[in-house]
Amino acid sequence: MEDKNKNQLNVELPEEVADGIYSNLAIISHSHSEFVLDFVRLMPNVPKAKVKSRIILTPHHAKRLMKALGDNIRKYEAQHGTIDEGNNPHMPPMNFNTPPAQA
Repeated sequence: MEDKNKNQLNVELPEEVADGIYSNLAIISHSHSEFVLDFVRLMPNVPKAKVKSRIILTPHHAKRLMKALGDNIRKYEAQHGTIDEGNNPHMPPMNFNTPPAQA
């Protein structure tokens, strides 16, 4: 029983974070020691978009995130069907040529 509790992680979700932040674009860059994920909200007919959240990860954790997201997408599609990525020419790709992050 003790070993089971040793591996548990108690995660707190503060009220001010619980609502989340909507993003419809992610800009991903990296240096040799970190990955930087900038989450942006693009609005129709608004020429300027703001970064709403920035997450900085080690390469190890970035790869774990990629695997976990892939696993969740597979489970989602098994339950709800294939996600249509669409081909919106007005929407930049999720990972386009950005300058590398500086450490």
